[in-house]
Amino acid sequence: MTMELETVTKVPVGRLRLDRMNPRLVGEGENKSDEWIIAQLYRSAELDELLQSISENGYLDIEPLVVLAGADGEALTVLEGNRRFAALRLLREPELVRKLRISVQAVKDDLRATLDRVSVYPVANRERARAFIGFKHINGPAKWDAYAKARFAAEWYQRDRDDGVRLEDIAKAIGDRHDTVKRMVAGIYVLEQARRERLFDIEDRHSRKFNFSHLYTALARSQYMDYLGLEAAWSRYDPDANPVSPERLPRLKQVLVWIYGSKADGVEPVVRKQNPDIKHLGEVIANAEGRHVLEQGKSLDVARASTESADRRFTASLLRARDELRDVAGAIRAYDGRDQSLLDIAEDVKETAEVVYARMAKKRREAPE
Repeated sequence: MTMELETVTKVPVGRLRLDRMNPRLVGEGENKSDEWIIAQLYRSAELDELLQSISENGYLDIEPLVVLAGADGEALTVLEGNRRFAALRLLREPELVRKLRISVQAVKDDLRATLDRVSVYPVANRERARAFIGFKHINGPAKWDAYAKARFAAEWYQRDRDDGVRLEDIAKAIGDRHDTVKRMVAGIYVLEQARRERLFDIEDRHSRKFNFSHLYTALARSQYMDYLGLEAAWSRYDPDANPVSPERLPRLKQVLVWIYGSKADGVEPVVRKQNPDIKHLGEVIANAEGRHVLEQGKSLDVARASTESADRRFTASLLRARDELRDVAGAIRAYDGRDQSLLDIAEDVKETAEVVYARMAKKRREAPE
């Protein structure tokens, strides 16, 4: 059936198809089943509130789905609106809900008809939908996660760069004014190079959640750039398909495993939180002794401690001890006097503190003026 392009029309929900190239799927949807895709969207796209809203109020057909007609003209791939389409399918298909082993509130009988037909906006190709989708999900009201944003921008750039499209053009089209898109796409290129070289694949990450922002934040720091041989401000330019030189590829693998771990090898990431762990890992990477400690499987805290001079470690330890003792003093009312072992610990702390003070005082007296 021929449809008039770029004109809103209503179609049966049964004509719609999920987009296997949806950036929300973290590049894993191409050969997956509909059930797998909907399960991913249910877990990662926070469908609970949307499902509850439609169950209570019916499908509010306010914003049309952006769709791409297939070769037969009948099936319509949903380019924009896969969350809403997934919610509709869950509410229309009880068997699908059972397969996914999830709980979905039934739609009120008088509202079920709202699930049958939806408004769509057909486009001739993905390019026609890009600017709108990019703005909405990168800087607009329905933001994707960092990796979905980066994949979208990178695929746009890869398809159109031979026609003169630059990353600056894409950034302007989707409303980015902070070079975020450039840094994200640079991170995608590093990941793709690691995958091609069989160094690392995001499916092998240790944690279920993929924190892509860890990587592009790290790659903007000088310690990581120096370690990987990247030029200063490299991510501000249109990216090279192979940004890391061959001799530095083993280092790239190591950095990615430190950030994301490896499920296959049973290696946990040393980065737990972006702030401050990405900064601390950079400090360790810049120090030969710290890198060696990390390569031996020690924690990031241990590796970082090895990079500090003895006087800095002493000062930090002394300050921590003082702060801990002040906390103890503030909570002294909690001690009821009955536990002798706690008093023995306090006596040990007192003796240790006196030894430390005596030795420091002696060194202070002997120090030259």
